[in-house]
Amino acid sequence: MSAQDWVEKDFYATLGVAKDATPADLKKAYRKLAHELHPDKNPGNAAAEARFKEVSEAYDVLSDAKTRAEYDEARSLFGSGSFRRASGSGGMGGGGAGAFDFSSMFGDGAQSSGSAGAGDLGDMFGGLFGGGRAGGRSFRQTSRAGQTGQRGPARGQDAQADVTLGFDEAVQGQTLPLRLSGPAACDLCRGSGAAPGTAPHQCSVCGGSGYISRNQGAFGFSEPCRACQGTGQVIDTPCPRCQGTGVTTQVRTITVRVPPGVRDGAKLKIAGKGQPGVRGGPAGDLFVTVHVLGHELFGRSGDDLTLTAPITFAEAALGTTLRVPTLDGSVALRIAPGTASGRTLRVRGRGAPKRAGGNGDLLVTVEVAVPQNMSAAAREALEAFALAQTDDPRPDISAAVGPRATAKPAAADAGAGGLSDEA
Repeated sequence: MSAQDWVEKDFYATLGVAKDATPADLKKAYRKLAHELHPDKNPGNAAAEARFKEVSEAYDVLSDAKTRAEYDEARSLFGSGSFRRASGSGGMGGGGAGAFDFSSMFGDGAQSSGSAGAGDLGDMFGGLFGGGRAGGRSFRQTSRAGQTGQRGPARGQDAQADVTLGFDEAVQGQTLPLRLSGPAACDLCRGSGAAPGTAPHQCSVCGGSGYISRNQGAFGFSEPCRACQGTGQVIDTPCPRCQGTGVTTQVRTITVRVPPGVRDGAKLKIAGKGQPGVRGGPAGDLFVTVHVLGHELFGRSGDDLTLTAPITFAEAALGTTLRVPTLDGSVALRIAPGTASGRTLRVRGRGAPKRAGGNGDLLVTVEVAVPQNMSAAAREALEAFALAQTDDPRPDISAAVGPRATAKPAAADAGAGGLSDEA
């Protein structure tokens, strides 16, 4: 659309409405004319097609509040036809031309002539029409509200879901059904949006591209095709179930396979199980977040399982063979004599499955359990052991505090700054 069109075309007259028409009046008038002049209803009628484009052009300008204000301002500033003059009259531009040449205001000729006024006026028009001059000659206009038209099929959006597994299920893997409620391809029209027995066809206005481009004078416009709403396709008979959208809300059940060894918080991608595509486009993907419950015995560190096994002082000192559980049974664990409390022993291959193959390990930490209640025989035997024990388990500490630390029983020092049970 050229600058001359903005000040000389009466878009209100094109739609047959008053200048103070409300948005609802504009929409009503446009729909009535578009219905009457649509090329599909007037095949081969060039005049109707041209009129349809004029109506679409007028509505595109007037339906947007900002563009309409700019249009009204341009017409009130310059006046409809004020740049036209009768043939042979004097005045601006001279030479007796029938109309003022807007291209002289924006083109290279005006600038090369050294006319500062022409350049300033061109800058004013660039700001007024909301575009600015690209290379000093033209600007490009997008669709209303800054959105570009969609052309043909479009990919569906990705979907999110959560599953909760037990500790054993996560380690061993699980296949489970997952119920999802949301948009899905209409099962009546199979996502095409057209009623059964019919199919969408290419829009004859835009040729299936989804947009209409114009180059007129100094300006170029590209806008979504209003005949097909930017889709490039026209549906004559919409599907009665989805009203032509190709999508309905459905409850569907899909089978999700959780691989062995999955960790808490892991995300699984299931291709093609997200929301359905638009107008027959491919579906999005489904991303499943896995939550893993804890276990009463086992913990987990990467691909390794962890286990704490209490042992007695005698077992730690003398050594023993301890049987410990695994997720799939049990295994014998050799405790060497003199094993310290807190030592971790490794049982290879009895952990969680690894992604690259094989299994992690089972890490068993032994802790010496101190008895809270002892029988008289056990106490007597332990006291005999204490008397027979000659090795000092803390030689560095004993050397630091001196022999006085062993001169009296610990209970005797409680009243002189030591710690008692009540402290």
